[in-house]
Amino acid sequence: MPIFELHHQLAEDCILLSDLDLSRLLLMNNKDFPWCILVPRINGIREIHELDEANQQALLRESSELSQVMLQVFNGEKMNIAALGNMVPQLHVHHIVRIKTDKAWPNAVWGYEIGSTYSAKGIEQIRDKLAAGFKAVKS
Repeated sequence: MPIFELHHQLAEDCILLSDLDLSRLLLMNNKDFPWCILVPRINGIREIHELDEANQQALLRESSELSQVMLQVFNGEKMNIAALGNMVPQLHVHHIVRIKTDKAWPNAVWGYEIGSTYSAKGIEQIRDKLAAGFKAVKS
């Protein structure tokens, strides 16, 4: 089995949080929006329908769990989920918590300049909170 390769743009824009059963969990390095990305660790996949049925179900399960955890951790009002791929062809699914007080509300977050990035401590705090949230969802 070939080694999984993350698209260079995702590697540049995001922080690795962990690997789930199917997907790599990334944090968009933008403190303005709670924003994670799931990337199935299968090379050459561009669209969800290209995954076999078991992996489609695994991605849906991971996406649902991540959504539940993120809404809880970030006290969100709405979860935006999208698999666009216009700029990055590798299949990746954005999970963005929306809060009525965020700088883009009610518009899409695409195109907003990054206001600030995460510190090492901030990344660890988010990693810990998400890990605890996943543990709670699975128990």
